[in-house]
Amino acid sequence: MRRKQDIADWLDEHQPRFTRMSDEIWDHPELQFLEFKASKLQADFLRGEGFRITWDVGGLSTAFVAEWGAGKPVIAFAGEYDALPGLSQKNQNEREPISDGAPGHGCGHNLLGTGCLAAAVALKEWLQSAGQAATVRYYGCPAEEGGSGKVFMGRAGAFDDLDVTFNWHPWYTNSAMKGSLLSVNRYYFRFHGKTAHAAADPHSGRSALDALELMNIGVNYLREHVPADVRLHYTILSGGLAPNVVPDFAESYYYVRAYEPDTLADVSQRVIRIAQGAALMTDTEVEIVYKSGSTRVLSNAVLADLQYAVMRELGGIDFSDEEHVYAKAINERFGDDNVKTLVNRYGVDQEKAERALIGDVFPSRDKDLVSPGSSDMGDMSWFAPCSMLQTATWASRAAAHSWGVVATGRTSIGHKGMMYAAKVMALAAAELILSPAILEKAQDEFRAVVERTPYKCPIPDDMPAPSHAHPLR
Repeated sequence: MRRKQDIADWLDEHQPRFTRMSDEIWDHPELQFLEFKASKLQADFLRGEGFRITWDVGGLSTAFVAEWGAGKPVIAFAGEYDALPGLSQKNQNEREPISDGAPGHGCGHNLLGTGCLAAAVALKEWLQSAGQAATVRYYGCPAEEGGSGKVFMGRAGAFDDLDVTFNWHPWYTNSAMKGSLLSVNRYYFRFHGKTAHAAADPHSGRSALDALELMNIGVNYLREHVPADVRLHYTILSGGLAPNVVPDFAESYYYVRAYEPDTLADVSQRVIRIAQGAALMTDTEVEIVYKSGSTRVLSNAVLADLQYAVMRELGGIDFSDEEHVYAKAINERFGDDNVKTLVNRYGVDQEKAERALIGDVFPSRDKDLVSPGSSDMGDMSWFAPCSMLQTATWASRAAAHSWGVVATGRTSIGHKGMMYAAKVMALAAAELILSPAILEKAQDEFRAVVERTPYKCPIPDDMPAPSHAHPLR
């Protein structure tokens, strides 16, 4: 395995080991900060491959770092393994949960984490065989879905000495990201009132639910008066138990998103003032709890171009007729909104966007675009040059965070996209070692941005990391 090209062959040879790991994580979906099986499975595997394991990174019991080698450059692969609530799905192309209300991998993190791990191991094998020096790290990162695990890890200094970071995400097409995502703040708003009999003694009550509903109305009026990139979402977690009892407690969970940190801070304060106003209007009290936050993604164009060059050398993903039939059945249960997005936003040809699966390689078409989602990968991208790779693992019409994504995560469709991502990332990393001038160029681009706009951790220094005792270690 002395040639760089041997990396892809090695990953093909060892693919069953990684697909088994991905499937096992799919079979046991775990929510944020509770990824006990997944983190232990991956850490044990990497220890067996000669990596040094450090647990409890950033104070999180399911966060770990696996390191091999020594010296520069320090190359990171950032994996994730948390699932989403309520997306349980059988391994089939029709909607049917394994267990109602249970979690499922509706964002493909079983593939994401395992693909990054596979790239790290393949790079280590190549370095060892070729006699090259570098430090390879795999970061096992919990709670990307709303918990901001990487932010806590970064706050603790886990990323301070990195030279470059690789990450990928399951997607509809094969391309390297040059655009960005939104920054986000997450809050719990907990209203406290006074209970009373809703019919016989309503004047003695102070309804926490009234306060919560007034807050939601106020936020909905706010939507007219914020910049176009702002996104506001909420869900009601508690609103009382019986109509004839004035509820003394109600709780909502809010996401406030914006691209620029200053805009995010301003809109967040406006939402907070609306909550305070709603409490004043209803003679209740409001408790505001900051849950987590993350920063917009800083994409590195040099790394994106490098990964695109690797993809062109490899060619696209060849999906079989059987895989297309499977994906088509999923697509029939979704509308064409995603096809329109692929065409109008990302410049995918209409004919290709209409396919059930899109295995072609595309250049980065999202430069200067801001996608309206968020990821704590954004915070990691402010420590070292980073380009988030995207590879085809989803049926073309399946909505992200839906059962349709879960339905391809344990099939050859997802496996192909995962192993393709591992090849691209590992080969790109090897090229950075063989061609240090490319790495220096990527770092120059990175430094030029962070010198103008220094990173600020969105989580307060005194906020403790949410952690749980790890029962499997």
